[in-house]
Amino acid sequence: MHRIAVMWLAWELTGSAFWVGVVAFADLAPAVIFSPIAGAMADRMDRVKLTMIAQVAVAAAALCTALLTGFGHMSIALLILFELGSGIAQSFAQPARQALMPGLVPAADLPAAVACNSLCFNVARFLGPAVAGPMVAAWGVVPAMLCNALAYSIASLTLVMIRVNPLHLRGHAPEGSLLSEMREGIRYVASHPGIGPVLAFAGVSAILLRGVQEVLPPFVERLFHQGAGGLAFLTAAIGVGALIGGLSVAARGRLQGTTRVTVVAVLIQSVVVMGFVATGSFAMAVVCGVLYGACASAHGISAQTLAQSASLTRMRGRTLALWGLITRACPALGAVVLGSTGEVFGMRAPTLIFAGLALLVAAWGVTRMRAWARHLENPT
Repeated sequence: MHRIAVMWLAWELTGSAFWVGVVAFADLAPAVIFSPIAGAMADRMDRVKLTMIAQVAVAAAALCTALLTGFGHMSIALLILFELGSGIAQSFAQPARQALMPGLVPAADLPAAVACNSLCFNVARFLGPAVAGPMVAAWGVVPAMLCNALAYSIASLTLVMIRVNPLHLRGHAPEGSLLSEMREGIRYVASHPGIGPVLAFAGVSAILLRGVQEVLPPFVERLFHQGAGGLAFLTAAIGVGALIGGLSVAARGRLQGTTRVTVVAVLIQSVVVMGFVATGSFAMAVVCGVLYGACASAHGISAQTLAQSASLTRMRGRTLALWGLITRACPALGAVVLGSTGEVFGMRAPTLIFAGLALLVAAWGVTRMRAWARHLENPT
């Protein structure tokens, strides 16, 4: 909800696709620097406490943004500053929270639990904007920001109610410096014959395809000649698609075949993005929005499930931190490039080029997915 409100606020403040991309980059890009640090910390300290501290920081940033906007004191510079702070906090919350999952359920239920956890995370990324769109159209951006602050506050305070198996409360006692453990995590993921390639595949596809959702306002106004109401309708369509795709993947209830879903979803999404910008028809854009949300959700849930299931317990925080880097930094990079090129060449041509490149990447993934599956779908 906060994301779509901030993007629309940036558009209202500047009227520039470039600055919309910069604001998206400010929220998502801190993962590049802080995710490896956060992963190492999530493996060596109390994961519940780390999650609580980070989520309170996100709530505080959202509240400050809402208050300054509501009282008319917001500027693009302040907006970027608060989004940077929120992005740093999110980088610490994500791996610590997700690494708790094996300590909440019996080992036999872990694949299903990971899928449900991933479903919540990925569908929320799409349903949140779907809820915020109509809210922004009706009442402006401040209510959506306040909802975000309230939600994170509740999420933080209720963490003390969960009961985690002590073996999974932290990955291990500190064995060396934070820097050495960061390097160990990166080496582990890079050398793993399944996790490394799938995360690299997910990262490249996120750069090429996810930037579209991060800079939706310019598409809505320039290509389809719609206002806030059109943005609300389009984000709702993406949210509906995400829910359908997410529930379909989670309902599979098994790890086998998940690698194929991860790759094929990107293949279909590439074609959908081409259709999204091929014409100026808003009806076509809405249909493509549903399919876009379904493919993105299916891909995200499947890739995260594979990484979390295949990683060692002591390395899970660092593995998920790198996954968090991909889900945050890669769309940010795509948003900046798409917004910048869109200012010069219009939104249609750069998007078609990105989607064409993603189609080539997906075709390569099809040739490798069986080899990846051998190491990901039968973890030891």
